[in-house]
Amino acid sequence: MKRFTRMIYKNPEEIIFGNAKFPVSERWNIQFGAGYVVPEVKVAPQEGSEASKEKMIGECRNIAQSACQRAVSIGLPSFMLEQEHVFQQTNYPEWAGECTQIQAEILERYYDEYGISVALRQTPADIRVEERAPGLRGSDYDNKIEESMEACAANGASDLCIESMGGKSASDYGISRGDIKAVLFGIGVLGSIDMEYVWKRIVNICKKYDCRPGGDTDCAQANTAMFMAGGLLDKDIAHTTAALARAMGAARSLVAVECGAIGPLKDCGYENPIVKAISGVPIATEGKNAVCAHSDLMGNLMAATADVWSNESVYHRQEMGGTTPEVWLQATGYEAALMNTALQTGTGETLRDIYTLTDKYRDPQGLILAYDNAYRIGKAIVNYGKDPYLRARAAALEAGKIINEAVDSGKLYLTRFERDSLDNALKIIEGLPLDADQFTDECLRTYTRKVPEFDPKSYEL
Repeated sequence: MKRFTRMIYKNPEEIIFGNAKFPVSERWNIQFGAGYVVPEVKVAPQEGSEASKEKMIGECRNIAQSACQRAVSIGLPSFMLEQEHVFQQTNYPEWAGECTQIQAEILERYYDEYGISVALRQTPADIRVEERAPGLRGSDYDNKIEESMEACAANGASDLCIESMGGKSASDYGISRGDIKAVLFGIGVLGSIDMEYVWKRIVNICKKYDCRPGGDTDCAQANTAMFMAGGLLDKDIAHTTAALARAMGAARSLVAVECGAIGPLKDCGYENPIVKAISGVPIATEGKNAVCAHSDLMGNLMAATADVWSNESVYHRQEMGGTTPEVWLQATGYEAALMNTALQTGTGETLRDIYTLTDKYRDPQGLILAYDNAYRIGKAIVNYGKDPYLRARAAALEAGKIINEAVDSGKLYLTRFERDSLDNALKIIEGLPLDADQFTDECLRTYTRKVPEFDPKSYEL
């Protein structure tokens, strides 16, 4: 396992949508980060308590068929279909394999008949639950994830991703109580430890097949902070706290790449611009075409560095009020066409900067993910490249510095609540020990007692 100790990009101006330092090729004649943006439709079919295997497989078939038909109908040259799995735990590996097989057959047929470049991403769910013995490692749930990954890779998946859950018990405690030390422990230390465990196995599975190890997201932690922060009128947690959590999440999500993931990184990892700035791998992102799932305050800005442009999950079952996937593929397809036209006409950097400036000073979370600031946070991370705790700590401090600079220059306004929250968080982080073992020991003594769900054995601590 390697650790990044230097930036792959020489300066932030090199970072732009549709281009990555290390493009990725997959079957069915598709590339990512090779000079164009690929639209993605991401679907998570709802199984429901009455779901049968036949019903689920039929739904997965319909998803692939409708997406391919719309892509051909509107003239998309390429697209990615991502299937997020929400299958019953008892049937997980079997259903995952058969779902992948039927979708791969449909995509291959459209590639053969129409020449459309396609990719099939499979994202098995992380069904591990920390409080259930034996925790995150070695449980039946853990084993079913590995079996499902293998089933997807063996049955035609182009690449594999996951939204891993390590560290969530501690970070949930910290996010809900404004305890930034717990957030740093959950994301920077526990999350990074669990990522290494999960991603070494995924990379080894992919090596056995014509399948690529894609990437992870900090959905379980940094996205939780983002959702709780909400809109401009919400005060469940501070937006500045969510921004610091996101910066920490970049240090954590980078571990997948350090274990061998090559991208494109998964779309709901809003920290991906930072990881791309460090590593040069292609990334998927989401924003204004993800309104089917949630709102955010950086819907345009996230397009500035995208190599794959996504819609977030579409819950497909019509009887549950779901939206058909072809609708969202059309939306992401048109946006990708705009980006690709800008690249082809030499105006890509202009569009990138417009995307960025639209949201850069709307909120602290968008500010730190703007490509220039993402680069700065990346540099802070690689300066402590060998230690997960120190680099997550450095990322948070750099994010706080970026926010304060924007406030001082009059470009960003913070309410008193946001100002106090940021000042308090930075004071705590600055006062934390620089010795990683000391920090971990302190957290073990504190949060093993305060967080019943947290089990140090899940992280070999």
